[in-house]
Amino acid sequence: MADLTLALGIGAAVILAAVLAVRVSVKVGLPSLLLYLGIGVLLGEAGFGIEFSNAELTQALGLAALVLILTEGGLTTRWDEVKPALWPGIALSTVAVVISVGVAGAMLHWILGLEWRMAMLWGAVLASTDAAAVFSVLRNLSVTRRLVGSLELESGMNDAPCYIAVVLLASTDPVTWTLPLTLVYELGLGAVIGVGLGWLGTHALRRAALPATGLYPLATVAVCILAFAGGQAAHASGLLATYIAGLVLGNSKLPHRADTVSFAEGLGWLAQIGLFVLLGLFASPSRLLDAIVPGLVAGAVVTFLARPLSVLISTTPFRVPWREQAFLSWAGLRGAVPIVLAMIPLSQGLPGATELVDAVFVLVIVLTLVQGSTLGMLARVLRLDPGAKPKEVEVDVATLDELDAELLQVTIPAGSKLHGVYLAELRLPPGATVSLVARDGKGFTPGPTTRLQEGDQILVVTTQAVRSATESRIRAVDRAGRYARWKGESGKD
Repeated sequence: MADLTLALGIGAAVILAAVLAVRVSVKVGLPSLLLYLGIGVLLGEAGFGIEFSNAELTQALGLAALVLILTEGGLTTRWDEVKPALWPGIALSTVAVVISVGVAGAMLHWILGLEWRMAMLWGAVLASTDAAAVFSVLRNLSVTRRLVGSLELESGMNDAPCYIAVVLLASTDPVTWTLPLTLVYELGLGAVIGVGLGWLGTHALRRAALPATGLYPLATVAVCILAFAGGQAAHASGLLATYIAGLVLGNSKLPHRADTVSFAEGLGWLAQIGLFVLLGLFASPSRLLDAIVPGLVAGAVVTFLARPLSVLISTTPFRVPWREQAFLSWAGLRGAVPIVLAMIPLSQGLPGATELVDAVFVLVIVLTLVQGSTLGMLARVLRLDPGAKPKEVEVDVATLDELDAELLQVTIPAGSKLHGVYLAELRLPPGATVSLVARDGKGFTPGPTTRLQEGDQILVVTTQAVRSATESRIRAVDRAGRYARWKGESGKD
């Protein structure tokens, strides 16, 4: 009983410290994921002396956390935002992965002298962008919808082919010509399972008369976890099934959707905190010193060669502009997923796996710090910042859910052509209205003659049916002013 009390006390203290770390990271501009790793290292052998070196348990818990993170990612991804980027996103999560694995593996074989299979294993581990890192960093940036959609789809779906490749390369089975067919089968069946369970779950939840509101979020998350279990049991991609099931559920008219999304986001944060603290606890700072050189070499190969080349080849057929390709290349954030994938060969006792894990730790720390803190600046330099970007705010009000309505928050930045526009000139579609304007720390109810100003924050109530049209209209006026339609500006990326 004393051990349980101590464990619960330490766990609660870690969660509170991690929650406070989010606030600190926002102020200093440091990705919060690194602070979670730091908390784990502080608790570990180099800090408070807690020894933890069970690679198999770390892999299992890491995979469980990844399932929750993908569930949250799927439930909170809006289909109307990712639909314009569907094919580039699929290409980034499949074709780009193959190219990245091949290029990184060949270069690491040549530079570090790794045996071919081990070099390709390094490439497969490093090809995965991290869903937690992307969802936590990217959604706080103001970039075009196509970029957000491409990166969200990639981060949600590319874990699956990378996981399959790592499992196959870490085994002792020979690599044969059937490998591509295996990948296609597992990904295809995983997608079918995800769509099927998402559709069944949606219809079951609509018809269920559960006795408590809080049961609906639990049931929704359970459907996504069931998709993972079903995919793995069918020898398909459980990770892809999880994300797609969440995507289907999150874009359906679920009862108490706002509560479900809020619950899923809380679980996602808890999974991120637990995962990164666990990985920090597993890390051995004394070994990481020897992994600095191979980690930096691998990071340079992936960041400046494998990633840009894979983005260029996979997105050029979709006529993605070079500015967006440059941003996509730099936004391939690495986080916990590569570390979890590296645990697979380590738990199997593969020779050289320890060096891989240590190098990935170094790489993740450096790349998360460098890339995560510079994405906003790069978006501005490449002129990819679309200006006033409506975003959905969390509102726990049942009447909005019953009316199929949503609340959007819009901040008018300096230089926006929304400045000086009368409210009536916004010409929002029927079903949308501006309900509140916050200016100089004070809020007021606007009228048709209210003129918007730089720095204003406005709240827009809109039905789900016209949300996309509302966002497009606001973007159009932001870019071209009150005569946006006459100038041919639609606000669609």
